[in-house]
Amino acid sequence: MADSELIVDLRGQMIETLDDFWDAVSEPCGLPAWFGRNLDAWSDTIGTRGISEVIDSHDVLTVHVDRQGLFSGHRQEAIVLADIFDGERNQLVVHEPA
Repeated sequence: MADSELIVDLRGQMIETLDDFWDAVSEPCGLPAWFGRNLDAWSDTIGTRGISEVIDSHDVLTVHVDRQGLFSGHRQEAIVLADIFDGERNQLVVHEPA
């Protein structure tokens, strides 16, 4: 049986800051209103699970973003965010913009 995958495709959305990222993933990931909107909260959400019923109902979370804004270079916040994704159960895929 194949793993169920939640795909969150944010390509085409301008994500300049972590706040923009939280805004973009909140609805498709089913983040609760009390979600902390910080890297520790995101780590708990995708690593430990138990915070989002939407994420918890899938075996794999894949988030697609464009290599622009927050993800355009070597911004420390983007590097830390990317490191939270383990590359297996949680994946961040950065694409060259179309």
